[in-house]
Amino acid sequence: MSHASPLITILVVGLTLAFVLGMLANRLKISVLVGYLLAGVAVGPFTPGFVADQELALQLADIGVILLMFGVGLHFSVKDLLAVRAIALPGTLLQVALSSLAGMGLALLMGWTVRAGLVFGLALSVASTVVLMRALDEQRLMETERGHLAIGWLVIQDLVTVLVLVMLPALAPVLKDGTAHAPALSALALTLALTLGKVAAFIALMLLVGRRVIPAALHYVARIGSRELFRLALLAVALGVAFMASELFGVSFALGAFVAGMVLSESALSQHAAEETLPLRDAFAVLFFISVGMLFEPTTLLRHPASLLAPLAVVFIVTPAIVFVTLCVLRQSLRTALTIAAGLSQIGEFSFILATLGVDLGLLDESARSLILAVSILSILLNPLAFLAVTLLAPWAERIDALRAGPPGEAATVAHPSTLRGHAVVVGYGRVGALVVDGLLHQGWPLLVIETGDMAMQPLRDRGIETILGNAADPAVLAAANIPEARLLVVAIPEAFEAGQVVAQGRAANPSITIIARAHFDSAVDHLHHLGADVVIMGEREIARAMLDHAEHDISPISPVHAMTRALPEMGGGAVA
Repeated sequence: MSHASPLITILVVGLTLAFVLGMLANRLKISVLVGYLLAGVAVGPFTPGFVADQELALQLADIGVILLMFGVGLHFSVKDLLAVRAIALPGTLLQVALSSLAGMGLALLMGWTVRAGLVFGLALSVASTVVLMRALDEQRLMETERGHLAIGWLVIQDLVTVLVLVMLPALAPVLKDGTAHAPALSALALTLALTLGKVAAFIALMLLVGRRVIPAALHYVARIGSRELFRLALLAVALGVAFMASELFGVSFALGAFVAGMVLSESALSQHAAEETLPLRDAFAVLFFISVGMLFEPTTLLRHPASLLAPLAVVFIVTPAIVFVTLCVLRQSLRTALTIAAGLSQIGEFSFILATLGVDLGLLDESARSLILAVSILSILLNPLAFLAVTLLAPWAERIDALRAGPPGEAATVAHPSTLRGHAVVVGYGRVGALVVDGLLHQGWPLLVIETGDMAMQPLRDRGIETILGNAADPAVLAAANIPEARLLVVAIPEAFEAGQVVAQGRAANPSITIIARAHFDSAVDHLHHLGADVVIMGEREIARAMLDHAEHDISPISPVHAMTRALPEMGGGAVA
């Protein structure tokens, strides 16, 4: 085969180069995303040597976005989305509006037209779903309160982007001639109404029909026992629903795939589905970053350094500042505000789509689109530094949060103090916390559960379990659980910093209480032990221990094959290496 197809070429060259540069980035202790982006630059049209098919790369990137958002939806149920709506909805709308105004003001200062400034500002206001999801996954924040809030923020940003993409063509004539005619305004109102109606119809269809049909179909396939067919069914659901959402309802691929995953999240197969789609999600996510790198023209950094730094400051400084202040006003913790602000300090795929549409409609020129691409690349490269800053500021933020919460004696202002005695307190009612609660109830423990999501609490209340709604890291909330009279504290939240606060405060309030916590890393185990935990369970270690226990008690340490091999020398078979 003398000439490989463009698809095979981009897969072989792109993924191989991404692997090499990703390994190099890992050795240099920087994010592997940097290596993937540089691989895209290397195979792009603006550097010498091999040039990959750019259009094909973008299509592969779309598949990556679909699979990624399907996986996110599998870990994010409807109740999780409803639980953060009071903060994510007003916060996102305010952030998009203010970030767009900042970008528009900058464009006007550079001498651009109002219509160009509007598109430019909108492009600078929308974060990359892929980048933020990868960052949350690396920080192990997906199943935390902060992770749920970040995902809710992205979903609302996606909805706003869908509306903008539909409204821009209708607005284009008005923006070009600068006058608002009655027919144009009527057309705009009709377009907006149709768009909202289509989005509502798609979500209703998925919640009313898809919520029953998709899990039932996958359960049927799972009972067949073919892993290959199950994987194929998952891909058909993710890609099929995303395609239907785009073609029939005008909803973005990302939002369609997210909703498909979300309706499956309450099924018993959700965890299995997430595991089966993980390899493909990772591979296509790498192709996404390669496609982004291919769009970057390195000489832009040399030709227009001043005009590049200003919009980069809007994305990397102004938008995070807006997010931080907004979340503080909405009475979120400093740690939450810092994490969400860091995650949104970049732009990506939706910005490219907005910029391309602006060029097609004559609202934006090619140089402006190149500038947006350059800002996106640099913001993605800098984003790991934002999360590093959050890690460094975490102890300070936790101390400030503790001071803002007030002394434990003020607990009555947050929740009615519990009157339980000799009870167990479980912090976090996620997958692990729910299993712990069931086990403790079976053992007859009087029980109190602290959880941040109100939707998760109602089933507990229906079972007669005492609950407190709030963040257990808040001293007032934890004090309301009557820790001095408790016998057991189970910290079932995965995030080490918040868990550390709970452990330290629990130990200070009751030196004799037994504290059990969970962790993901050896460093977190040591951290929680140092703060006062009696037992720290690391999931991976316990899985290995259970496997070894079964190997020790259920299976002979010498298998028949090894026994035969060891007997060979005695049977005249010669020495065995």
